[in-house]
Amino acid sequence: MPKARFRNPREREAFLRSVVNYRDILEAFDEGVILTDREGYIAFYNPAQSRIDQTEPEEALGLKATELYDLTDETSLIMRCLLSGRPVVNEHLVYRTRYGRIANTICSVFPLFGEGGELVGSACFVRDYHLVEQTVTSICSHTLPDGVDAQREQKRFTFDDLIGDHPAFRRVVQTAKTAALTPSAVMLHGETGTGKELFAQAIHAFGPWKDAPYVAINCAAIPENLLEGLLFGTVRGAFTGAVDRPGLFEKANGGVLFLDEVNSMPLGLQAKLLRALQEKRVRRVGSLEERPIAVKLLSSVNEDPHQAVEAGRMRVDLFYRLGVVFLRIPPLRERRSDIPVLVRFFVDRFNREMGRHVEGVADEVMDLFLDYPWPGNVRELEHVIEGAMNVVAERDRLELGDLPPYLVRRRPAAAPSEAPEPGPLPADLKEAQKAAERRAIREALEAEGGNITRAAARLGISRQLLGYKMRRHGLRREEFRRPDRGRAAR
Repeated sequence: MPKARFRNPREREAFLRSVVNYRDILEAFDEGVILTDREGYIAFYNPAQSRIDQTEPEEALGLKATELYDLTDETSLIMRCLLSGRPVVNEHLVYRTRYGRIANTICSVFPLFGEGGELVGSACFVRDYHLVEQTVTSICSHTLPDGVDAQREQKRFTFDDLIGDHPAFRRVVQTAKTAALTPSAVMLHGETGTGKELFAQAIHAFGPWKDAPYVAINCAAIPENLLEGLLFGTVRGAFTGAVDRPGLFEKANGGVLFLDEVNSMPLGLQAKLLRALQEKRVRRVGSLEERPIAVKLLSSVNEDPHQAVEAGRMRVDLFYRLGVVFLRIPPLRERRSDIPVLVRFFVDRFNREMGRHVEGVADEVMDLFLDYPWPGNVRELEHVIEGAMNVVAERDRLELGDLPPYLVRRRPAAAPSEAPEPGPLPADLKEAQKAAERRAIREALEAEGGNITRAAARLGISRQLLGYKMRRHGLRREEFRRPDRGRAAR
């Protein structure tokens, strides 16, 4: 019988603690990892989970699981595990974070016990469902989805679906339309939820490639060892189990290839991508044969590419190659005048989808929407309205009580004065603000003779937002129209 290396469990545990830094291992996991205390407050949140949730660790640490995620003690797998003391293994869970991101995942949660057998916390392991699906497709069936038909079904959006009248947003749309007509590469820069995928699909649908394949891949969701084979293809014998399989460049040949979050691609693979773009040829993994390609290449980055270049996360030559046309999509907080238009659009859409008859939102809700910073941008606004439409019942307006608690809690406080007085704010502050707004609108309308467009320009807001505020304050343009002096003279 072989002799045991460790005489007792404590000796084994001491050895493990001396050679293993568990934090470094959990940080390097491809799966998301969340560690909580026994009450469900998050103590550890690894980079993979940050990518899945599109949430920075500092925004998650210290929050309770039911605060970070739009879940209850009954629907949260972490809380279920903590309350029962039993593991939850491989359960499918679709959830929404407090910042508006929706994730489709497979989760396992295990209770953590102290030396005395008491429950001290939980360990949650999260896998991105789409990544699992793609990995299974790649490894088990040894083929990419043939795809052209399935990928054509993804072409749902056109430029008509890009809602907004803010001048900065309309300039981006107009530039995108122009760029859609040429073979030049286009790079889209925008925060999470600004609509980079919508712009990519709209460019495809608008240009001469609209009837050709459209292939999209999120570079951040695929491990490096799979991404190269997915992009360039493989040949039989390149590695164990490899078969002849075309990559996404070949799948998109003659059409459009969209590389989402290309800034997350490893530098070594960036060099291979650059070579393929320069030579207009690809070489499958394990092959010496080069195959010609002709694609309209679209890409997106979720950080300033110049900063990514300076930090060494992106090759400068690849940036110049991909950013021939560079489009920065403004975040929602920079085009707040579009919020009423977007709210109307989403309310109308969910009315149709849910059979509701909601006419709009309460003034307090619109005030909150106009003040809130929207870190999740248009996607977060869409999800907030969708959630509210689910609970509004038979009422015809969305109220504050219909909104997620995190949104109401995060209402910005009024900026303090240079020498703030102690005690509560005046009770009539809100009415004073409304009166000042009404007075400013009246003065602008009087100065412009009731001309909505010029009055809006004078106030520095969009025509649509001014129209909304006029209805809110009971103002009609007819009150401010000047008589036709020429007609009166006759």
